[in-house]
Amino acid sequence: MTSWETVSNLATASGTLILAVATFSSIRLANRSARAAEQTVQATERSVLAGLRPVIVPSRMDDRAEKIIWVDGHRTVVQGGCGYAVIEDGSLYLAMSLRNVNAGLGVLQGWDPFWERRLAHDPHADPEKFRSQSRDLYIPAGDVSFWHAAIRDTDDPDFEPLCSAVKERQPIGIDLLYTDLEGGQRTISRFALHPAEADERWVLTVSRHWNLDRPDPR
Repeated sequence: MTSWETVSNLATASGTLILAVATFSSIRLANRSARAAEQTVQATERSVLAGLRPVIVPSRMDDRAEKIIWVDGHRTVVQGGCGYAVIEDGSLYLAMSLRNVNAGLGVLQGWDPFWERRLAHDPHADPEKFRSQSRDLYIPAGDVSFWHAAIRDTDDPDFEPLCSAVKERQPIGIDLLYTDLEGGQRTISRFALHPAEADERWVLTVSRHWNLDRPDPR
């Protein structure tokens, strides 16, 4: 004889199993949907950040010249693709003509000079040890602007070595720290000022870019 109690238990167990399978499938589907949504959000964030990201390189030789005035009244005009290094009245003045080749506004935050030879694979200094800019400097997206700075303290440890390099017409290096408009996407680009052979100009080059807040492309 059929035990209705057994049938009832089997029916309950079957229903529970079906419900568990359905719940498991629903959870897996929800997890896949959540992952897909997360990936979409991340892709959107990357796209937005790319639109805010500056990439700064030397300007072209045929770019317009830039008029530069320091806070103490020293002034010059830097031609496209060139740098500037002059010792005057006991102060060292440095400048570079720059171009932003990406879509975001570049905000220059700090600089680290060096006179010894540094190659592209040589590490940069700690960003916290970079010299701060005394004024806000911006490089518009797809346009040309400039960087400039000065060392006026003769007791500064970099003053004498940099002045010697300028006097002897030896290459000078500048690691430049900059960000996007929001202060994010920190980047360090390594520039070098090379003395031109035909005149007193300094020709500008760049050898490396470091991403500090996101993975490097290499």
